[in-house]
Formats: sequence, structure tokens, C-alpha cells
Amino acid sequence: MDIKGIISKMTVEEKAGLCSGKDFWRTKAVERLGVPQIMVSDGPHGLRKQDDQADHMGVNDAIKAVCFPAGCAASATFNRELIEEMGKALGDECQAENVAVILGPAVNIKRSPLCGRNFEYYSEDPYLAGEIAKSHIRGVQSRNVGTSIKHFLANSQEHRRLTSSSEIDERTIREIYLPAFETAVKEEQPWTVMCSYNRINGIHASENKTYLTDILREEWGFEGFVVSDWGAVNNRVKGLEAGLDLEMPSTIGDYNDKLIVDAVKNGELSEEVLDKACERILRIVERYTENRAEGTEFDYDAHHSLARKIAEEGIVLLKNEDNILPVKKEEKLAVIGAFAKVPRYQGGGSSHINSYKVDSALDFIGGLENVTFALGYEAESDRPDEKLISEAVETAKNADKAIIFAGLPDSFESEGFDRGHMRMPACQNELIMRVSKVQPNVIVVLHNGSPVEMPWVNEVKGILEAYLGGQAIAGAVCDVLFGNVNPSGKLGETFPIRLEDNPSYLYYIGEKDRVEYREGVFVGYRYYDKKKMDVLFPFGHGLSYTTFGYKFITLDKETMSDKDELRVTVTVKNTGKVYGKETVQLYVAPKTEGVIRPVRELKGFEKVSLMPGEEKEVTFILSKRDFSYWNTEIHDWFAQSGEYVIEAGSSSRDIRLGKSVEMCSGDKVPVVYDLNTTVGDLLKNKATRDIFKDYEHMFALGVDSHDVEEATMGASTLKMQISILECLPLRNALNFGTESADFSKVLELIRRLNEHKE
Repeated sequence: MDIKGIISKMTVEEKAGLCSGKDFWRTKAVERLGVPQIMVSDGPHGLRKQDDQADHMGVNDAIKAVCFPAGCAASATFNRELIEEMGKALGDECQAENVAVILGPAVNIKRSPLCGRNFEYYSEDPYLAGEIAKSHIRGVQSRNVGTSIKHFLANSQEHRRLTSSSEIDERTIREIYLPAFETAVKEEQPWTVMCSYNRINGIHASENKTYLTDILREEWGFEGFVVSDWGAVNNRVKGLEAGLDLEMPSTIGDYNDKLIVDAVKNGELSEEVLDKACERILRIVERYTENRAEGTEFDYDAHHSLARKIAEEGIVLLKNEDNILPVKKEEKLAVIGAFAKVPRYQGGGSSHINSYKVDSALDFIGGLENVTFALGYEAESDRPDEKLISEAVETAKNADKAIIFAGLPDSFESEGFDRGHMRMPACQNELIMRVSKVQPNVIVVLHNGSPVEMPWVNEVKGILEAYLGGQAIAGAVCDVLFGNVNPSGKLGETFPIRLEDNPSYLYYIGEKDRVEYREGVFVGYRYYDKKKMDVLFPFGHGLSYTTFGYKFITLDKETMSDKDELRVTVTVKNTGKVYGKETVQLYVAPKTEGVIRPVRELKGFEKVSLMPGEEKEVTFILSKRDFSYWNTEIHDWFAQSGEYVIEAGSSSRDIRLGKSVEMCSGDKVPVVYDLNTTVGDLLKNKATRDIFKDYEHMFALGVDSHDVEEATMGASTLKMQISILECLPLRNALNFGTESADFSKVLELIRRLNEHKE
């Protein structure tokens, strides 16, 4: 396809038309020039292709497809290779259905457990989110089908999502909300990026040049086109200028297309801007159509089996007191809960899949001898039903163990609205508490897309977090319950004890359309660890039916510069009796001063398979970025000189090994000295301290005043004097200094300081 030649022959009207959809899911064709239309379709964890009566919220049925685990469960696998396999399967289904771009993955950060769309998102941690997204994109695009990473940017709530403004400082947006997108764009080049509904610091994401062009394209090198979330366009002409290429869906009567045409014709919009957008769109059209795999077929059952495998690795064993799990088939089991019959396995809204088939745990377990079932609650009810609870209690009394399937119903979490609280339905909490009073051996299986409070956590012995694990989740749960599969999932988010513990609690959803991210970089475990706060289950937590020993951690150097790479090797051993998988998590813990930073941050992970007694080495490579924070003075990543501890562990709260490395950074933050520079600032640095010695006579206490005997003035008075001096601006030498203080000498000191170059 001669793209530039085609654009040169297009009318302004055709160019404007190419920049909006033909309908809900298709781009416009330009038939006279041989430009075909392409179709995009919802994802991210399944193909939601609609042909007729299209909508964006999952109300109308789509074709039958395989529902893979949602993002919450996919990230819990901590398995890059497995998520890539899922991406390949999705790509095959798209090729079979002639879908050019599947809308996903969704990598927004889980700022609060209340976000209604958290089930679609990967993590509270940007490194984990970026790594899983990267694998998903690689898999899909290996099948010559595009992805649309979303929602760019800072789309952390559903409440007033089309009008709210996410008010975020520069450092926070760089360290927390941009990196997952950055990793995916730089390393895998998704074909498209979907801009979000919200505003960012007052400017709509759809017309925010800072992010759509300056950062996304010029800084990161994004090569594809930017598409709006459905209905996210505020001002079409401004959006085009900012870097928004394709509007979806089109406006009624092509209203926005006409605005583009008028803007070009009256000189408000350069036609070159419009041409560039058309070029980006046509390159993706060409990329798909020239690599169209006609006749692609896939095996639904094989994809169902893959979905089950992913679900198995995403199930997190939260608690296993007295090794209550795995259960034995010969045990007398009481199976309780509506979700045992029909699991909640996916979320509501645009990602809702018309599943090819759905497994039921009761179908797997019910055929065993000595298994009885009680409903316990109605799936969509909140109010306790005494009859159902009493039946469940009686069933549990006569069993060796009770397995309660619980979680959040569709009405509690979905796209389009946020949760009002972090509780499970009252009927389910009451059921679990009542059963626990008569049955000491209770196991709870949770089907939910985000954290829940667990008032009964100390009353039950076993808890399995199944998340929203896709259409095959029931079979996966049963495999884990009976020990056919050893659980290996890890939490991609912290479970706080109660909602009020969450760092965004006071500010979440904001005031009308203004949402302040006042917690800054302290999202999730970064906050809880800094506060040394108890949590229900920490980030990275996940138990196993075996045990793992962390034996050694080695660094290939003790001192490094910011241009070096650090090679870290960790040895882990299966010290138990059964085969299992462990995710070795690598954290960097800065011990530097002067900048408020998290206690530790995830910078690597590897999932390893180990037979009993087997040990393996896991290797990580760290570079400057892994030690850096975003410095707002230089508007860049900055690695402080000083000590960093490289930590290896099984979760953010289960650090097994650590070893220090000294960073000798070549980076310097430019310093300008003025009248408000404090004496203490000068005393911290040898070079400036040496210069200051020539002028210390002007101040009440000199550099060596610490040598004054405490008996002269008393310890507390001395401490006060020293503290006041260290915080004293140079300008105050004339107020609190000695008689020798001279303003011209103060100015001379400042001049010498600014002339000094280290």
C-alpha cells in the first residue's frame, strides 16, 4: 500500500472520515482508493465481537468465545510465558473472526480497592503491571493482530469517569502511573494506545499533548495510532492537534468529522496534522490486511484447557492453617454456596464475554462419595436468608470439612460504577461465621475481582483467592483443593484489613470533578510498608503445599556507578515433599537520605519450578532506573549516591535475603545558592563546608561549635543553638550573627558558592 500516495489523493472530507469510526467497531473504508475497513473488538481477556446491535458496555450478546482469566487473576500468575500463551490464543481467535485489534490489555494502577474496574487491571505495582502487559501484547501481536493498551492515563475510578480530573504531581505520575505503559510501549510497541475518559490535571486525556505526543511518541517512540476510549472525545480538533488519531465511535451525523474539515479549510488546523493521523491509521490497516491469516481456526476446548491452566497458576492460597488443604477425596465434605453451582468468573461491562462453556465446581465435586451441598445464600442477594443459612449449618455439622464458595456478585463490582465499600454481601459473611461456629475445619474459596474485608479470617483455616478466573475457574479450583495442582499464585495487590487503611481512602472519588492523588507515590504496599501497618495479606503473598528455602544472594559488585548494571543471583530450594513453583521477588530498598521514598520497590520477579529437594539459581539484572526516583528539579530519573539493599523474598513482607550495594552516582542535581540557603545545607558537603569556614565568624556558632562543652550552656541549650544555626538562612546573619556580620561578605559567600564546580 502506497500510504503517502493514497493520502495525497484523499479529499479533506475523506481524511477527516478516516479519523473516526464507521460504526461502533469498524473504521471507515475509502473504497475508491482501495483502503479497506478493519474491525476492532473488546478484550482484554476474551473476544467480545458484536456484529449486530453493538454496544460498549456488554449489554448485548457477542459471539461465543473463550473467557480467559481477568487481569486480576492473570497478574497473580506472575508467569510471563503463560500470559504470552494466552495472548497467542486471543490472537488466533481474532484472526479467525477477522478482528484486527483487540482492546487491551488494561494496565491502570489499582489505587483503591473500590475501583469498579479493578478486576480488569493487573496490579497496584507498575513494574508487575508492565511485565504482564508486555507478555500479553507480545502474544497477541505474534499473530499479526494488534493490541490497544489502555486506559492512558490515570483512569483509577469509574465514578464520573467522563468528566473527572486526576490531579497528580509530576513525580507520582512518572513513578506510579506511567511506567506500565512505558514498559509496554518501549519493549513491545502495541499497535494502538487507547486514551482514557478523564482529564489529567485539568486537561482531557484525549487532547493532552504532553502525554499523547511529548511523552508517548517523542520520548518513548510510540509508532502506532492513538484511539479514544468510546465517547472520550471532548474537543475533536484540539484532540487531533494533541495526537489523538482515531475517534471511536463516530458522532451522529459525522458532526466531529465536519468540525475537522471546517478547521482545515479555515486555517485553524494544519492539514499536515490531519495527514499524519491518517498515515498512522493506514499503517495499522496495512499491517493487518497484509498479514491477514485467512481460514484461521482454533480449538475451543484447547483454549478452555489453557484458560484452566492460567487460572490454576493465578489461584492464591492465602491461608492454610494446620495444613487443612489439600482435602482428600475420601473425606466427608460439605460444599456450600451459590458460587459452587455457578461461579462468578468474569466482571461486568465492556469485557463481558459470551463464554463458550462454563465449568461448575459442584459438577466436579458432586460426583464424589460423602459430598453434600447446601446453597447457603442467593448469588445476587445481600440480606441473610435464615432458612438457607440454617440448612448450610446443618450440612456442615456432619462433615469432616466445609468448603464455602463465596465472593462478590456482579452487582457489587463492574465497569461503570465504583464499589461503595469493601465488604462482601452480608448474607455471605453471616454464613461463614455461623458455619465456623459448628465446624472447625472451614475452607473459603473467594470469587472476586478485588480485595474484600474478611471479618471471619481468624475463624476459618483455609482461604483460596480464585479471583475472576475465567470460564474454567471451577475446574482449576477443584484441582487446587484436591492437590492435583500445587497453588503458586501471588497477590498483585495488598489486601488491607479494612477500607479505611487504604492510602487513598480520604480522597477517593474526590469532590465533584476534582480527584486529588494526595497519597503521591505511596500506593499499595509502598504505603503500608512505610507506615509499618498491619495488613490482611501483603503484596506478593501466596502460600504453597510445599516449602521453599532461600539459600544465597550474590551481587557481582559491591560498588557501582549509575552507568553500571548489577547482576543479582538468588538460590532457591524446594525444601518440602511435593513439586511446586515459587515466585522469587526482587526488591530494591534505598537507604539514602533527603528524599521521601518507599521502603522497598519491586524491580524483578521470576517464577521457578522445583521438584522436592531441587534448587535453582535465579538471575536478575538491575540498572540505574531500578535505583532511581523521578527528580522534579531536573525532570528526569535520578539515582542518589549511597547504600541500597537488594532484597529477595516471597512477598513484600517476607524478605528472606538481602545484600547491600553502594551506588556512586555521576548525576548531580544543579544547585543554586542564594540568601535563603541554610547553613546546614553548606555543612553537609565538604566543598561548601570548606568555603563556609572563611565566613563562619559572622555567625553565632562556627562549624566546630560542636566542641563547646555541654557544661558551659547545658545539653539542651547547645542542641537548640546548633539546630537553629543549621536551619539559619544566610540572610539572617545580619539578624542573629556576630558583630562581624557584613552583608557584602554574605553576598561574596553566595558568589563563591555558585562559582564552585565539583
